[in-house]
Amino acid sequence: MPFDKLLVWAFGGTCTLLAIATLIATALSARARSDEAQATVRNLRARIGAWWLIVFVFAAALATGKAGAAVLFALVSFAAFSEFATLLKTSRYDHRALVTAFFIIAPLQYVFVYSGLYGMFTILIPVYAFLYVPMSLVLRGNTERFLERVATIQWGLMICIYCISYAPALLMLNLRGSVDGGAKLLLFLVFVVQLSDVLQYVCGKLLGKRPLAPSISPHKTWEGFIGGVVLASLAGAALWWLTPYTPLAAFAVSLGICLAGVVGGLTMSAVKRDRGVKDFGSILPGHGGMLDRIDSLCFAAPILFHVTRYFFGG
Repeated sequence: MPFDKLLVWAFGGTCTLLAIATLIATALSARARSDEAQATVRNLRARIGAWWLIVFVFAAALATGKAGAAVLFALVSFAAFSEFATLLKTSRYDHRALVTAFFIIAPLQYVFVYSGLYGMFTILIPVYAFLYVPMSLVLRGNTERFLERVATIQWGLMICIYCISYAPALLMLNLRGSVDGGAKLLLFLVFVVQLSDVLQYVCGKLLGKRPLAPSISPHKTWEGFIGGVVLASLAGAALWWLTPYTPLAAFAVSLGICLAGVVGGLTMSAVKRDRGVKDFGSILPGHGGMLDRIDSLCFAAPILFHVTRYFFGG
């Protein structure tokens, strides 16, 4: 991928924000007295430490262009689908379909993304995997909870592999005035959506009073939702120079993907409540599992891809 000073500036700004957050967490740790305060600070420091690792890995992947981005998100999808599969009420008759999903469908999806084969990457899972899963299960001759088993496997493929693959697919877009294949746009997506999650948490802690969806995610509040989404959208507008958008269009797009991210987070929280678990896993300290970290991205990435391709493609 061609060297891009704007990408360097963007990652430099991100590292500066993380350095400031690290200093604040260190100061809070020294002032924390109660057990509850110390536990909160420990969780905060774990989250910041995980973010340092995420930024480093993400930067390394982007530095290698489409190949690095495809491999990184393929691994993310593999980890996410593994977490999702542990919650499925499957039987031994489903193993063939699951093995095929892990070792054939998922890698093939990212091969199509890397190769820039838009037609194949957009239909592999919604069409061919959609047909393959029930075919595989029905040929095993077991009909117990058949519809539930088919639907959950298909939904897992859509969320954990198909929707996430739209993030590295941004690098296949032919954007007006772009020389890096959409790498800055991928950074824009991840930064805005994840910043929205962080700011919703912060605004909710500082100002939150009215619950947003108490039966699904009792800690989310209207104040956190509005404050986080608006502030992240304004940050997206300020980062218009990473995108093919004007500042106003960057605000509108940021608002759209932030709202999609909120719905994604609530949807995955509903899945966890349905399965009776707090987190999907524990791979990321302070964050839970991979799906806990990328739930917003699952819903935001396809929207950003198609809006950009339709309105801003070269």
